[in-house]
Amino acid sequence: MVVNERLLRLRALMDERNISAYIVPTSDPHQSEYISDYHKTRTWISGFTGSAGTVVITKDEAILWTDGRYFIQAEKEIAGSYFKLYKMNTPGYPTYIEWLKTKLSDGDRLAYDGKVFAQSSVEKLQKELNDKKINLIGEYDLIGEIWTDRPEFPSSKIFTLETRIAGKSPKEKIREVRERLRENKIDYLLLGSLDDIAWLYNIRGSDIKHNPVVISYALLSKEKAFLFVDKEKTSKDSNEFLNENGIEVHDYEDIIKFVANIEDGSRLALEKEKINSWLYKAIPESVNIINELNITTKLKAVKNSTEISLQRQAYIKDCLALVKYFHWIDTNIGKIPMNEYSSQEKLLEFRKEQDNFIELSFATISAYGENAAMMHYSATESYSSEFKQEGLYLIDSGGQYLEGTTDITRTIALGPISQEEKRDFTLTLKGHINLISAMFLEGTSGHALDVLSRYPLWQEGLDYKCGTGHGIGFILNVHEGPHRIAAIPNNIPLEEGMVITIEPGVYKEGKHGIRIENVVVVDKAIKTGSGQFLKFEVLSYCPIDLDCIDVELLTSKERQWLNNYHEEVYNKLSPYLDKELQSWLRQETRKI
Repeated sequence: MVVNERLLRLRALMDERNISAYIVPTSDPHQSEYISDYHKTRTWISGFTGSAGTVVITKDEAILWTDGRYFIQAEKEIAGSYFKLYKMNTPGYPTYIEWLKTKLSDGDRLAYDGKVFAQSSVEKLQKELNDKKINLIGEYDLIGEIWTDRPEFPSSKIFTLETRIAGKSPKEKIREVRERLRENKIDYLLLGSLDDIAWLYNIRGSDIKHNPVVISYALLSKEKAFLFVDKEKTSKDSNEFLNENGIEVHDYEDIIKFVANIEDGSRLALEKEKINSWLYKAIPESVNIINELNITTKLKAVKNSTEISLQRQAYIKDCLALVKYFHWIDTNIGKIPMNEYSSQEKLLEFRKEQDNFIELSFATISAYGENAAMMHYSATESYSSEFKQEGLYLIDSGGQYLEGTTDITRTIALGPISQEEKRDFTLTLKGHINLISAMFLEGTSGHALDVLSRYPLWQEGLDYKCGTGHGIGFILNVHEGPHRIAAIPNNIPLEEGMVITIEPGVYKEGKHGIRIENVVVVDKAIKTGSGQFLKFEVLSYCPIDLDCIDVELLTSKERQWLNNYHEEVYNKLSPYLDKELQSWLRQETRKI
């Protein structure tokens, strides 16, 4: 295999540099979740294409760690190679650091590329390997040295968002951030995370597919705001916009010089999980580091009224595309050839018909039958299952519009389905309704609410190995923190204005995968002597396939919720549809 040949070349280079083990994370210099083709070193060396994972290579072993979303996919993609899969957060599998502790000896050299390795990860390695005399070497991009046909470094042009779209100008956002810096007696804020920079300066780009960000750094002081970016990415208009908002533009690599010249005794705020160790090393030892969640991350998580209003419009557009898509499947299944890939391309056509469509917000998950059991399955033109007039089909997709970022999942029947499929779908729906209709006290975290969606599944001995909900950016990353709904503990309270997904599911290897996802915004509910209560307001309105439901398993309240939701779907979408589609949608949203 090509992967095995690459591995042998890497080991030869490791031997030449006297390196005992080499770590390859899924990362870029900005610790992005999704990365450019240029930075996909882990994919290149392992053959695993998922968005999360870490590879460790020694002289005689090669291990891939990834999470529960990718277990099935990873097994298939590394089959036949020298790589072994270690399952994260699974009993019997050590973490990569625990594994290294058992494999490395005193004096061994452990290497990584410091430009893509987070400072927090370096410090964790140092702490965990402290009892051994391991030499940490952060200066080698070994993959880059042997990757002869590596893609070009991203070079997309910047575009800017007017205040009528962003809701606030960069000047206003910078002022708001500085107020918080002053309150905490902080002199500088260093940003490495691309979505934080894009939000703060109202700039967007296409350096990373589906994520409208610009590869850059930002530094904010009490008086000045700096953007470090390849100047070839700017234009006369974008330079004028940045200048008007008091933002100085410097070359991308100049960040090192600016950071190295921060005054002695200054207080510098940064988030070590979002700053690479190469940049962190440039900070003078005399500077006081305040390691905390980026102020901008907290601020952009709460959407302003303009963003929420536009987000509603984006979902009308997106759900119209989906309704046309499902109608197209319903009227053509069995009449024309259909497969996972050709169908997702058809959905893209419907999205492109919508005004102000920019691009997809992530790679579409179009999965038929047992493929849907792989949570982040990706069909290709050369590898795609043909549709039959039976079984379940899952489509998880979204778009970037000038009105916002969307993400929605539906599972539909392409024909007769089994009683097991119908039961699993209905249990997923019960969990979805249980959470989306919840009212909860202000200050409650998503962790505290996660069990609401899992409870109906747990009663039948079922669970899903992923979170239930993630935040969504505004014309930004489809996954946005710091809030989330998940079984893994977190103490970030859900606040009014936060946008988040609700997406429970059932995934059975070799059988089927089911997910029902809607997007909501947190809103105020009632206020009582016990305090202010919050609720979820639905943003996404798209039919939930009634043919997949075992109605006998639903309570009267659950049926009422579904009927009310479907009435809203019809009322919001039908004015934009022709008579044929209106008639089809009326049937799909009928009362049960």
